[in-house]
Amino acid sequence: MTTRDHFSNSLTVTPLPLSPGDWELDPLHSAVNFTIRHLGIAKVRGRFTEVKAALSVGETVDDVRVTAEIALASIDTGIAERDAHVRASDLLDVEKRPTMAFRSTRVSGEGEDWTMEGELTIGDVTRPVTLDVEFGGLVDVPVDGSRHAGFEATGEIRRSDFGLDFAPGLLGDVVKIQLDMQFVEPRAA
Repeated sequence: MTTRDHFSNSLTVTPLPLSPGDWELDPLHSAVNFTIRHLGIAKVRGRFTEVKAALSVGETVDDVRVTAEIALASIDTGIAERDAHVRASDLLDVEKRPTMAFRSTRVSGEGEDWTMEGELTIGDVTRPVTLDVEFGGLVDVPVDGSRHAGFEATGEIRRSDFGLDFAPGLLGDVVKIQLDMQFVEPRAA
């Protein structure tokens, strides 16, 4: 069953607070952050600095699509030596796995609370992932009149599901994800 078939079987149609069209990512006000346990006792926090994302909005929630691509080499944990080691062939191996990509398959919810299901691909491994999404609202920016929509999405993945089970015991298997994203409304033609 395709995503569209699933949505067309839905009994209710949720109206959207967003205008239809292709919303552009505001990279200056967006972030992809993560945490992972080190030695089981403390969290290491980091982020990815090179992110591309697209939000396509249709007339209903059935027609919403989100895609994202993250350059794994853009990892930044605040310590350059650690980042270089994480990029190396014995860990992330960014030569073999240059990107992490997400594609939504279903969006549901209303008001401020939404859920986005999708597929996450790291290297040649694709797994389902579910994100809890909080809609932060819409605002018109006084400087240029553009309208921005804000979202926070949280979820978690298991490294072992993607064949990234290096350093067991040193690093936790669960990686918690926090996305803070702003998208800019398409301008009328």
